[in-house]
Amino acid sequence: MWIVAALVTLTAVIARKLGLREPGGGARVAAPVLLTAAFAVALAQTVVVGVLASFARELRVDAVGAAWLLTAFMLASAVATPVAGRLGDQFGHHRVIVAGLLLLLAGSVVAAVSTGRGWYAGALSGRVVQGLAGGVFPCSFGLARRLLPSRRLPGTVAALSAVFGVGGAVGMVAAGPVTDAAGLAAVFWLVGGLALVALLGTALLPVPRPADRTRVALDLPGGALLAATLVALLLAISQGRTWGWLSVPVVGLGVAAIVSGAVFVLVERRATAPLIDVHLLVGRRLAALNAATLVIGVGMFAAVTLLPLFAQTPKAAGYGFGYSPTAAGALIAPIGLFMIVAVPLTPRLSARIGPRGVFQLGAGLAAAGLLGLAFAHDGPATVALSGAVLGLAYGFAFGSLGALVIGATPPQTTGAATGVNTVLRTIGGAAGSALAVTIVAGSGGRAPTESGYTTAFAVSAVVALVAIVLAAAIPAVARIEAPTGTRN
Repeated sequence: MWIVAALVTLTAVIARKLGLREPGGGARVAAPVLLTAAFAVALAQTVVVGVLASFARELRVDAVGAAWLLTAFMLASAVATPVAGRLGDQFGHHRVIVAGLLLLLAGSVVAAVSTGRGWYAGALSGRVVQGLAGGVFPCSFGLARRLLPSRRLPGTVAALSAVFGVGGAVGMVAAGPVTDAAGLAAVFWLVGGLALVALLGTALLPVPRPADRTRVALDLPGGALLAATLVALLLAISQGRTWGWLSVPVVGLGVAAIVSGAVFVLVERRATAPLIDVHLLVGRRLAALNAATLVIGVGMFAAVTLLPLFAQTPKAAGYGFGYSPTAAGALIAPIGLFMIVAVPLTPRLSARIGPRGVFQLGAGLAAAGLLGLAFAHDGPATVALSGAVLGLAYGFAFGSLGALVIGATPPQTTGAATGVNTVLRTIGGAAGSALAVTIVAGSGGRAPTESGYTTAFAVSAVVALVAIVLAAAIPAVARIEAPTGTRN
C-alpha cells in the first residue's frame, strides 16, 4: 500500500501546483472524480452476479455459497453506508470518501488474489471489505454540495443518483467478457483499478471544513443495533428460499430484526448525538421518499437478477435463449446504456416537472418495461427493447432521488439522509432479488417454468406502480441549491 500512498501524495503535490486545491479550483474536476468513485462502488456490488455459477466451480462451493459473494457485499454496505454518511457530516465527506476507496482497493486485492488461489474464505472476506466502501455514495453527495456552484449542482446530483443503477448494470454486463478474457480474478482487479483511479482523483480536490464542526463521541450502541437489524433482515431475505421462509432460522432472524430495529429507534431517540436521526427515516418530508426508494429498488433488482437467468436458460426448456454469460450480459446492455442517456435529461425534466414528477415518470416507465418482459419475451429484440425502457425508467427514478433528498434536508444532514436513502435501495434490491427468484423457483418442480418468469416480471411491474402512488406524497422540490458560504 506504500505505492498507493506515494502516488496519492504525488498527485496532491501536482494538484497544488496547478491550483486545483485552491478555493474554487476543485470545482473543475469534482464531478468526474466523484462520479468515478461512485461508479466503482456500484460496479463492485453487481460484478459477481452474472458469473456466480463460475465462482461456484472455481471456489468449489455450492450455489448458496457462491451467492454469499453478493450477499456479503450488500450486508457490509448496508451497515457501513449510514455510518459513513453520519461521519462525513461530522468529520468531512472528503476524508470518508478516501477511506472508503482505500477499503474498496484493499478488498479488491484480497478477493482477486484469493480467487486466483481458489480460496473461498479469502474471496468472501475481500467482498466484505469491498462492501464497507458503500459510504462513498452518501459522502459524494455531501462533497458535491460543498464544492460545486449552484448551476452545476443539479446535473451532478442527478448523475450521482443514476450511477448507482448504471454502475450496477455495467457490472453485470462486463463480468462475462472480462471473465472469458482474463479469468474470474480479473473482475476484482477491474474494480481495484477503478478504485485506484478515483483515489488519485481525490488528491486533486480541495478539502472543505465539515459543515458540522461539533466533535462528539461516536454512537457505538446505535451502530451495533443498526448492524444487527440490517444483518438479520438482509440475511433472512437472501437465505429465505434456501432455508425455507417459515423455517426456524428465517423466522428467528425476522423476529431479531424487528426487536433490534425497535430498540435501535428507542436508543437513537434518546441519544445526545445519534448515529442516525430517526426523523431522517420517518420524518414528514422523508417518509414517503424513503418508502418510494425502497419499492423502486425492489423492481430494479428483480429485473436485473432474472434477465441473465432467463437468457441463459437452454432452449430445450421451451423458453430462454441458451446464451453464455457474455451474450446474456450483452442482452441487458441496453439497461445501462439508456440509464446513461437518461442522466443529462433528468435535470432538464426536473426543471419543468420537478424531481418528484421525474421519479413518477421513471416508475411508470419501469412498470411498462417490466410488463413488456412479462408478456413479450419470445425474442432477443423484444427483450432488449424492454431493457431500454427500463434503462430510461431507472435513470429517471434514481437520477431524481438525490435532488429529492437534498431538497428535503438541511446541508448539515445531507450525508446522513442520503446514506439512509442509499441503504433503502440496498434493502430493496435484496428484497427484489429474493422475491423474483422465489417466484421463479416455485413455479415448477425440478426446473422453473416460463410462467414463473411471467409472474415474477408482472409482480415487479405492480411494485413499480406502487412507487408512483407513494411518490405522490413526497413534498414538491422546485430546485436545489449549494449552501452559501461553504464552498472551499
